[in-house]
Amino acid sequence: MKAIVMKPADNVCTVVETVESGTAVAVQSGDGKTTITVVDKIPFGHKFALRAIKQGEAVKKYGETIGLATRDILPGEHVHVHNLESCRGRGDK
Repeated sequence: MKAIVMKPADNVCTVVETVESGTAVAVQSGDGKTTITVVDKIPFGHKFALRAIKQGEAVKKYGETIGLATRDILPGEHVHVHNLESCRGRGDK
């Protein structure tokens, strides 16, 4: 297993080892299992999108909103500070 989905409502998963671009990753969420080909190199401990996430949509991990997408994110794309903005504790908005 190269990736973990914390809760069935999550739209991202976390990789447990660095995954190279173009790698097909098997992901299990709840009772379902799917394979997603990652678009970018995903460093250990980082996230990738399980499905398309629209700009402004909540990014969910642990079944909780961890931020908002700053642009459209494709399935298999790296999700990090370049396309995710925290909606908690920023203090500048």
